[in-house]
Amino acid sequence: MEARHAPVVLIVFPMAVGSRNGAGVSLGTPHITLFPCALLNVPLSPRVPQLWRQGKGDFFLGCLLMAELSTPFVCLGKVLILYQRQHTILHKLNGVALLVTFLLCRVLLFPYLYWAYGRQRGLPLLQVPGALPPAYNAAAAALLAPQLYWFALICRGAWRLFRTPPPPPRQPP
Repeated sequence: MEARHAPVVLIVFPMAVGSRNGAGVSLGTPHITLFPCALLNVPLSPRVPQLWRQGKGDFFLGCLLMAELSTPFVCLGKVLILYQRQHTILHKLNGVALLVTFLLCRVLLFPYLYWAYGRQRGLPLLQVPGALPPAYNAAAAALLAPQLYWFALICRGAWRLFRTPPPPPRQPP
């Protein structure tokens, strides 16, 4: 039987000229940021975890990878802004998709993990934090905090995108 290898993926998206944000390497003009997803994809590819985890933790691995579902929408939004297409219907549809996927796959992921743990252990949702070690709750709070901040920024951007512009002030006759 032939061994199958998981592909190594690199996310490439253009950044504004002179931008220094993002992880990775900037090349040329306009800068292109190469995010080394190999750091995530190689250790988490289907074969490597089977050797390390021996089939344990697939649920949490799936949740971790599901959290990245919103990333393509973030990248597409940045590309549309870079090419000055932020007033198109594609940008609005992308904004809705980003808002929904970020909410479901990043923000609500944490309550879902607590609910799933409680269901597995026969605990009501509100008793789960007390049943876990304090370090686990602190780690979950530390991971959730930036998600809430980014979600607030996404909501603010969506509000600006979809609100009707205020009427221009009237000039006195």
